[in-house]
Amino acid sequence: MGLMKKLRGELVDIIEWIDDSRSTLAWRFPRYQNEIKNGAELIVREGQRAVFVYRGSLADEFGPGHYELSTESLPLLSTLQGWKHGFNSPFRSEIYFINTRPVTDLRWGTPQPVTVRDPDFKMVQVRANGLCIVKVADPQIFLREVIGTDSAVEIDEITELLRRVITLAFADMITESGLGVIDLQGQQVELSAKLRDFVQDRVDDEYGLAIPELTMNISLPDEITQAMTRGVARGVEESGFLDNVGNLDRYQQAKAADAMVAAAENPGGGAMGDMMAMGMGVAMAGQMAQTMGGAMQPQQSGQAAAGPPPLPSQGPMYHVAINGQQQGPFSMEQMRAGLGNGQMQPTSQVWTAGMAGWAAANTVPALQQLFATPPPLPPDDPAPSPPPTPPAQ
Repeated sequence: MGLMKKLRGELVDIIEWIDDSRSTLAWRFPRYQNEIKNGAELIVREGQRAVFVYRGSLADEFGPGHYELSTESLPLLSTLQGWKHGFNSPFRSEIYFINTRPVTDLRWGTPQPVTVRDPDFKMVQVRANGLCIVKVADPQIFLREVIGTDSAVEIDEITELLRRVITLAFADMITESGLGVIDLQGQQVELSAKLRDFVQDRVDDEYGLAIPELTMNISLPDEITQAMTRGVARGVEESGFLDNVGNLDRYQQAKAADAMVAAAENPGGGAMGDMMAMGMGVAMAGQMAQTMGGAMQPQQSGQAAAGPPPLPSQGPMYHVAINGQQQGPFSMEQMRAGLGNGQMQPTSQVWTAGMAGWAAANTVPALQQLFATPPPLPPDDPAPSPPPTPPAQ
């Protein structure tokens, strides 16, 4: 039995890594007690790198290709082992395969809200989440700082590390930008690219990683979202109330007019602009009608002018994914208008406060009324059959 084991150890090796998990970042070739023969074949596939380690020291590195291990193909290892005139006997060396393909399904989110100083709403706590694409850019740094002596490294082992790095980078980026919450939501695409740069600077030389792409979705508290929807982005006191109702009316009418003018000057605008302009136009028309109606009613002498009626209750506001971008929030009427003009589809992804995650619009119970269709009309009553013909006399 010992002789057979020795003979198997004398065979020329084929060293390769066949991986179909797409979640393993590094794997050590299991040599155990067998030694690598002179002339062994090394196969490195696309998206892989092979690194030789001898007694803790990094030696030769190989990219994709087919190699025969010899003194010429292992110059660094030959120097470390003292092969001055070539080698003919087996040798021992650890071989690590590094996966350099990007991992595309790493999700991140801020476990705690980040406080933002806003000129309108004072101090606001915001959250963020998104997707991150990560890959190994420098196998030697990754081997020293992450792998160590592990036989394999899965993406889950660095997920928490990356989430902490992204969260801290997000807080630093928000502080450095000095933007208010309205600007933060309006510049999410630009800020996503900036956040990627912040994260990249903290993982390249430190862990040998690269961040090809990072997406970000900033979430605001519900009360701030509702205030923004009603146009209360100016004149807000620290307590959250306006000085008087007249300022709010004038501000809403001015903002609605600005939005309608901007939409008219940009006929090729996106879906968000179309839906928001439609909703703001309806709001402006209602405010103007209310103002004109109040002006036309005669004032009764000796009686103080009645105050405005209470605002109607505000229903849930929905965010909609349109062309890969988050738009909104929109009211139920704006959602109905978007369906009518084709800007939104029944399968469009939506989200509102209280939902666990994004879902298709036609699966949300509160929105199913928008997709209800009347049943088919009943068939017309058949014409009465003529009376039977009396028999001939």
